[in-house]
Amino acid sequence: MTEQTAAGTDAWYAYAGPENDVVLSTRVRLARNLANFPFPTHFKLDDAERVQSLVFDSFAHGQNPDRFQALATSDLDELGAKILTERGVLTDGVQKAPGSGIVMRTDGKIACTVNDGDHVRISAFVPGLDGDAAYALCHELDAQLQQTLQFAASYDFGFLTSRITDCGSGMKVSMRVHLPSISFNGKLADCFKTLQEKGVDIAACFGSGQGQGTSLGAYYQISTRNSAVGSEFDQMAAIVAAVKYLAECERREREAVLQQRPTELQDAVLRAYALAKFSSLMPQRESVDIIAKLKWGKDTGLVSGIADSELCALLYRIQDGHLQFVLKNGTFHFPADIAEDRALQAQRLRALIVQEAFEPLHV
Repeated sequence: MTEQTAAGTDAWYAYAGPENDVVLSTRVRLARNLANFPFPTHFKLDDAERVQSLVFDSFAHGQNPDRFQALATSDLDELGAKILTERGVLTDGVQKAPGSGIVMRTDGKIACTVNDGDHVRISAFVPGLDGDAAYALCHELDAQLQQTLQFAASYDFGFLTSRITDCGSGMKVSMRVHLPSISFNGKLADCFKTLQEKGVDIAACFGSGQGQGTSLGAYYQISTRNSAVGSEFDQMAAIVAAVKYLAECERREREAVLQQRPTELQDAVLRAYALAKFSSLMPQRESVDIIAKLKWGKDTGLVSGIADSELCALLYRIQDGHLQFVLKNGTFHFPADIAEDRALQAQRLRALIVQEAFEPLHV
């Protein structure tokens, strides 16, 4: 991983995607397990190492093996694991699981984890609302692996997975969305109730917000709940329809805020801009909220000079692991009072990155 990639440039999330004003990104994950092996939670003896070896060997003998890099997660240092966790590739704690591994495509759009819940989890990441593109990437790799691996499946239950809700297609689809106007106008509960009744799960992306049941920066993750109902096409159509419904609600509430509460909107955006421009140190939670407010300002027309894709990339660049990577691989001169404090150095670097990103802004 290069310093440039860790900083956000040339990464998949730095590009524009459909419905980018509301939908930041789409992830599709396919869960698969090898036949004749128990699930990872029931491994015995050398089962974990054997599964890892079989999966790595399949990639080595597949199409374009040079495009993939495979390694055991135990070989990842703590910082590398943290960065991949921040990008949604790894789950917390998998680094210590015996026989766990990861295979990454060089462009970062596709990742395959080994023995993380299931024997194989193929994930694809794309910007914006584009479930078809993400699924196509997963399906292509799934078909390639099936040339050399036999995945556990049955006529009645489809693909067999470690969690009953993942059986069937084995597919889980997640979209990250930004809903500041719905949140500001107090319409979250009604919108989310409608989605949950349709079998959609909702979670905070960056931790809880100030209000009960809210998410920091009004960033939410919308996910399919059950892979056993319907085909991949049906499941994708349902989640895409749900997210498009949310996007329409957000845009409608955005117009309502502009017409009915413009002073409050302007105050929130300008306060965030002032914090971004004049802060010497910036904690991570505060930076997420600042970026969210400036994105809200951009999408309501109060701010110009920056794209939604740049704001999305900035959310990754200000994460602790990404900052520590830049600090480790760069040369920086900090004020004497924070020269020995790594945590404050990260806050200082975060403030500088945000200020640089917002330099072209026009309010």
